Formats: sequence, structure tokens, C-alpha cells
Amino acid sequence: MARINSPIKPFSTDAFHNGKFIKVSDEDVKGKWGVFFFYPADFTFVCPTELEDLADHYAEFQKLGVEIYAVSTDKHFTHKAWHDTSPAISKITYVMLGDPTGTIARNFDVMIEEAGMADRGTFLVDPEGKIQYIEITAGGVGRSATELLGKIQAAQYVASHPGEVCPAKWTEGGETLKPSLDLVGKI
Repeated sequence: MARINSPIKPFSTDAFHNGKFIKVSDEDVKGKWGVFFFYPADFTFVCPTELEDLADHYAEFQKLGVEIYAVSTDKHFTHKAWHDTSPAISKITYVMLGDPTGTIARNFDVMIEEAGMADRGTFLVDPEGKIQYIEITAGGVGRSATELLGKIQAAQYVASHPGEVCPAKWTEGGETLKPSLDLVGKI
């Protein structure tokens, strides 16, 4: 089962990226922060709104050194066709992974076996290839790129500041906490 601090499992797949078909594997992800953004299927309804939101904020993810990997059980050919026909999806310049066998969805435990598609799952992977954030929502509930950016900033802060934690509603530059005996019962 995919859990916090567990390493991502090996995979290799075809992807659509900036007008080209490329190969992507788990080894390509290591060494930088990455978001695996699973969604049920191309040519659907909530999915394009989420993927467009990510596209609209992609430069902000890039400033944080984060690559986005959108993943569905569609083939990379379908991703291209969707990109070529949808105004929302045509904005995407991040990587769209094809997962027609469901291997990657199963690796992250978001595969809906009876439907042959993935749940809406978001996973933040650190440069060591370990999962640092997990969010899974119901099929009818879209996700927010702005909220995800805040979670990434907090995870990156904690990773680079051992001994500190980010409280609820923390934003970049905000006060953090240093857990200690002195704080017990005072928050």
C-alpha cells in the first residue's frame, strides 16, 4: 500500500509531453520533486478542469522545482488526441503518462479494478523517490492546484528544516513550530 515515506515502485511507460511521445520511468522522477496526479479518464468532465488548473499554475510548480506527472489508464496516443482537441487540455505542457495496463495506478493503490481506471489521487514524491503527501478524493470532487502548491511548500520547508513543522493554515514565510516538551499543552 502507498504510504507516507514509502518509495515509489518501479515503472516504465510511454508519455505525451510537449507534442512528443517519450518514455518515463521511476528513475526519471528521482532527484527532483514530483507530483503524480491520477485522474479517471481523458475526454471526461471533472478531469479537464483539474488538469487545466494545474496547467494554469504550472510555472509556479516549476519555480518550486516540481514536475507534474498526470496519469490515467489511457494510452499516450489518447492523451495526444485530447490535447489536440480540447481547449483546456491544449494548455498542458507537463508530462501526461499513459498507464493502459494500470501498473502505475496499482503501484500507488488508486486502481479501480472493476472500472479499469484510477481514482483521483495526488501524490507528492520527494527527490529520494519517497511519498511525502497523499490525497485521494471521490470521483466527483475536483482538486485545487493552489491548495496543492501550499502543501508542496510546506513539505519542502519541513524537508529543508529538520526539527520544524508547519502548523495548520501555514503559508510560505509564516511561523513554524519546533516540537519540544516546552510546547506540550501550550498550543
